[in-house]
Amino acid sequence: MNIAKNVSTTSNRPVQAGLLTLAGVFVALAAAGPAAAQTAAAPAGTNPVAVVDSMEAVFGVTKAKRRNHTKGVCATGSFSANAEGAKFSRSPLLAAGNNVPVVARFSLAGGRPGIPDAARNPRGLGLQFQLPGGVMHQMAMLNVPAFAADNPVSFHARLDADRPDPATGKPDPAKQKAVAEQYSDNKALGGWLREHRPPPSYANAAFFSLHAFKFSNAKNEAKWVKWRFEPRDGVVELSDEAMKAAAPNFLEAALTERLAKGPAEWDLVLTLAEPGDALDNPTKAWPAGRTEVKVGVLSLKSSGGDACEAINYDPLVLSAGIEPSADDPVLAFRSGAYAVSWARRLGEAAAAKQ
Repeated sequence: MNIAKNVSTTSNRPVQAGLLTLAGVFVALAAAGPAAAQTAAAPAGTNPVAVVDSMEAVFGVTKAKRRNHTKGVCATGSFSANAEGAKFSRSPLLAAGNNVPVVARFSLAGGRPGIPDAARNPRGLGLQFQLPGGVMHQMAMLNVPAFAADNPVSFHARLDADRPDPATGKPDPAKQKAVAEQYSDNKALGGWLREHRPPPSYANAAFFSLHAFKFSNAKNEAKWVKWRFEPRDGVVELSDEAMKAAAPNFLEAALTERLAKGPAEWDLVLTLAEPGDALDNPTKAWPAGRTEVKVGVLSLKSSGGDACEAINYDPLVLSAGIEPSADDPVLAFRSGAYAVSWARRLGEAAAAKQ
């Protein structure tokens, strides 16, 4: 089953109208039950609507804003592929010679707009590529090599355990402990976050696809890959002293300052799967030593504004020649939850204008 969404448009307005329809589709799928909404079995109550409800209970609701990755900044630029890309995919994204316009959004994981920029949380990067012929392609990445869950059930259970107890206003430690003992699929992410400190700038972070995707070239030769955007400024981490002294909102200013000196650039690096590599589990990073190929450069030139705010950054909005794994339950679930959040915040924004 091909679960990717191919979307064509000539402007952002029709794109978002189309995505609103997609949001309705995912809400309907969620209501229809686990068999319709995802490929992994889930108990009653685990669906995209319920997960977004839990996010709102944990973080609160900032009207007309994202329910997760609430704090962020827009950026714009372009992407250019080299001659290597077409060897792996026939997507126009990887066609050499195309200078593809990009609208990006950097963000911090979590639903609180006031989260400090030095928090030991994942950073996000959403990209929307406007391909020739009005075709749109999107990516939703994190600066960590492993996701927080290998299935929607554990993700929802862990989030639900963080709901404040009405009696105390804080999460129930016993419930959190029970969930931690039942589910261990977040250990890879937890270990990575303990071992690595946040970056001083978004321009000093690498961003990972997390999920595996099937690339097919013009000869219908297929390869499973993961990708990352590797910063040409280098991966840099804050020192312990800098984390303690950091202002609460330094990342947006750091990006503006960096771009004033010239474009910030990232190499798009494909990692090629070998037999036995997990294609359906975003918590499992592939072993070191896999073949890697640079296929293009992302160049961001300006930041600020609101060009990214109406964009959903749905990881299943893909162009021909790039397909998701139909066996990855988390990827399909992320797409559904994004659609629910997107529909709610755009509805709130529209209501506020009336």
